[in-house]
Amino acid sequence: MRKGGKAPPPDDTFEEAAYLKSLGEKQKNVSIKLVGGEVVEGWIEYYDKNMVRLTRQGAPNLFIFKHEIMYIAEEPLRG
Repeated sequence: MRKGGKAPPPDDTFEEAAYLKSLGEKQKNVSIKLVGGEVVEGWIEYYDKNMVRLTRQGAPNLFIFKHEIMYIAEEPLRG
């Protein structure tokens, strides 16, 4: 602990893992914007500390390193 203050916040709250797990379990459609500007869509089938696997319809599945992801957005159901 620091002198006269609170302990610093934890390095990891594990919220990211819980969120990715919930997206995968629900097979929720997502858009992933990459740092290069490209947007890819699909659902997150698998994730680990360094990457996510995006499963897509009619296109090859992708393994995307997390450091290449700008953001992940849930997509509304289409139909």
